[in-house]
Amino acid sequence: MAKAFSIASWNVEHFKGDPARTDRVIAFLEAQNPDIIGLYEVEGKEVFATLTRRFPGYSFQITEGPQTQEILVGFRAGMSVFMTQKIQFKSGTTHMRPGLLATVSVSGAQYIVLFLHLASHVEPRGFGLRDDMAIRAIKFRKTLDRATGGGANYIFLGDLNTMGMDYPYKQAISAETELRRWDFRASRYYGLRRLSKTFDLTFSNGSRSSIPDSNLDHVYASKHLRFAEFEPDGGTRGEVDVRGWVNKTTTSQRDRWIERYSDHSLLYLEVQKV
Repeated sequence: MAKAFSIASWNVEHFKGDPARTDRVIAFLEAQNPDIIGLYEVEGKEVFATLTRRFPGYSFQITEGPQTQEILVGFRAGMSVFMTQKIQFKSGTTHMRPGLLATVSVSGAQYIVLFLHLASHVEPRGFGLRDDMAIRAIKFRKTLDRATGGGANYIFLGDLNTMGMDYPYKQAISAETELRRWDFRASRYYGLRRLSKTFDLTFSNGSRSSIPDSNLDHVYASKHLRFAEFEPDGGTRGEVDVRGWVNKTTTSQRDRWIERYSDHSLLYLEVQKV
């Protein structure tokens, strides 16, 4: 099957300031050569200026509002893309990021891609906000089906922060249980599935941290959509290629990558034409 377009989705931790780090991050992005770029935790206007200078053949849009961290999406020149900010994915909370929706037209077909950065933390409030935002994203498939006459080519992805919930008296909810709930609802009622990844763990705070490496970044898509598959060294065959600290072979190399780039690895995927 022919490729429709590729996406690089990456949470670049507190992406602002430090021109040297900005240059490193952008060089890493350039090496991926994606058609569409989705970045999360963009905090400084200098990032936007540098990206537009280093990616002269791309157009960019960034979310706006009272939140500190923004989502920035760029797409290659020549692509037909309509961008919309979706505030319903803030779950009525002013400080949360809205979603950024890209409607991509390729060879007469439309693909709807929703970029999300969901609520973090393991306390009940953070867990509840995250669950509400995720279920809204899952249910959005039905809205799109009504608008398109059925069979919407829908993808939502990003830093979904699946970290479970801490609660006393043995009532905690694991990250795996949180994901299973989303997977069940998505598959059973809304015709979506979570794509396989070459590495499950996408977040690391480094070897000196008490926080364990975690499975936070994901891609969900309409079941009928197909994707290229990747099989990197040290990973497993998957539709989403995880690139970054996970590819380093030693602890010191991983720590160095995290320090220089981000605590999240990048997700890369190639959507096939319908």
